[in-house]
Amino acid sequence: MTSPPKKTILITGVSSGFGRAFAKAALAEGHNVIGTVRKETDLAAFTALSPHKTTGIILDVSDFDAIPPAITQIEQEVGAIDVLINNAGYGHEGLLEESPLQELQDQFSVNVFGAVAMIKAVLPYMRQRKSGHILNVTSMGGFITMPGISYYCGSKFALEGISEALAKEVAGLGIHVTAIEPGSFRTDWAGRSMVRSERHIPDYNDLFDPIRQARQNKSGQQAGDPQKAAQALMQIIKSPNPPVHLLLGRDALALVRGKLDDLQREISAWEHITTSTDFAE
Repeated sequence: MTSPPKKTILITGVSSGFGRAFAKAALAEGHNVIGTVRKETDLAAFTALSPHKTTGIILDVSDFDAIPPAITQIEQEVGAIDVLINNAGYGHEGLLEESPLQELQDQFSVNVFGAVAMIKAVLPYMRQRKSGHILNVTSMGGFITMPGISYYCGSKFALEGISEALAKEVAGLGIHVTAIEPGSFRTDWAGRSMVRSERHIPDYNDLFDPIRQARQNKSGQQAGDPQKAAQALMQIIKSPNPPVHLLLGRDALALVRGKLDDLQREISAWEHITTSTDFAE
């Protein structure tokens, strides 16, 4: 039995967390990994994982103009990109009324626009080859919401919708798209990687202060194992018919199923209003 062919995988944000775990798992399976980092100091640490199988590049995904030439250089000097994993992103915690609009723009710049810029840069090459797989790391927060992360959920809902629509656009071109939707994992998301808005409206104290404290206390104690998430990702990359959506973690599964049940009840309760708005036949 022949082993699956090795791939060239481009992963954004490999300095820590999911990105580092994904890179290690891909290297362990013999794939070539191209990883983006934002700092020179992170470059050597990444390439040291496997000097002959890694290519590190300094790239900030919010620097949109720098992305197309970087992809062209990779295609010409390293080889065809078989898989793009849009992992770069960060969390934002803050009540909507208290959070400056600039923080929303910054959140979307990285979590949404940066991912789309990467997709747009690799798509022409994948389309020409009639093959490729794009995996966008979204979140269970692209399906369910919680108080105090409205900007973050907004960005992940946006990337979910873009991923799903894109999957339909490229389905006939030999290209797959998968939205990876993790629950709570032991990464830096709730720690140093999270931007937190300052509190200043007392009316929200009873609602939000316990939520913020609980999230900080839970950081580093989450149930999800990034290494196991990486192994799941490797299975998806091997699949000839990968899913468009993939939840990771029991908490994500329970919360999304609960949301779908609530939504179904709400739709049914208000169906008489929903169906009253068409022209009479």
